[in-house]
Amino acid sequence: MNSMNTLKKKPALETIEPNFGHSYSYQKFDAQKSNSNTVWHYHPEIELVYVNGGAGKRQIGSHISYYCDGDLILIGSNLPHCGFTDKLTGNESETVIQMKQDFLGNDFFNIPEMKKIQDLFEMAKGGIAFSGRAKQKIGDKMEVLEYQTDFQRLLSILNILNELANSKEFKILNAEGFSLETEVKDNDRINIVFNHVKSNFKEEITLDAIADMVSMTIPSFCRYFKKTTNKTFTQFVNEYRLVHASKLLAEQPLSITEVCFESGFNNFSHFNKSFKAFTGQNPSQYRNELKNVLN
Repeated sequence: MNSMNTLKKKPALETIEPNFGHSYSYQKFDAQKSNSNTVWHYHPEIELVYVNGGAGKRQIGSHISYYCDGDLILIGSNLPHCGFTDKLTGNESETVIQMKQDFLGNDFFNIPEMKKIQDLFEMAKGGIAFSGRAKQKIGDKMEVLEYQTDFQRLLSILNILNELANSKEFKILNAEGFSLETEVKDNDRINIVFNHVKSNFKEEITLDAIADMVSMTIPSFCRYFKKTTNKTFTQFVNEYRLVHASKLLAEQPLSITEVCFESGFNNFSHFNKSFKAFTGQNPSQYRNELKNVLN
């Protein structure tokens, strides 16, 4: 595939077909069966993903971050996202549950007992990452689904959703919203931008070039990007670079100067200042604290 075709690649609309006789999709991936769906994609189904161990990047909407020691994320309907694991993630397994909001009927989640789960689905429009005991406890319950009967599995999924809805250990990833979720049929421009940044963040990316790429003037592009992502384009590119730097600091035996330039920064002082503003720590503190956590 040539670079221009790659650049213009839109998020694929993934069609999810539950197994015959099921109202939801359940999949478990491991060393024998890897998850090959790593492209930028979206679907009307709500998706719950548990990554057992390992470390990697996550991009959900305009949010980009680095996770370690596994991940538990809930992604709302039609919220674009990339795959979370690959051959370098180092995780033991990945469990994925996908279901439409009305998978138990049009009115099931409207009854009073389901109010918290309905609120959870609303929050999930921005993507939610769970942490701490909630991540481990619910992750374990998701892995046990493999050994349950169809009816037990359905009850367990409801129980899992209820526990997520009552958890305090979470972070909304696109806390200020992400408008692409309501513009699924008109997302060519933003995805050309996302894919270009994903492929070229180590190089200089000028506003002039990116605006020209989507056939817009610079002022129009800046307004469009800010309206869609609630971030300026420069902020988005810098965050992508800083998340890549976080990954390198955690996983590669590179010097901090090497990490700086490998992440697309050409000024060490600016990198240090930006990294501390983004993470609350300078690069060496971040690396040392992460080592202590993993140990």
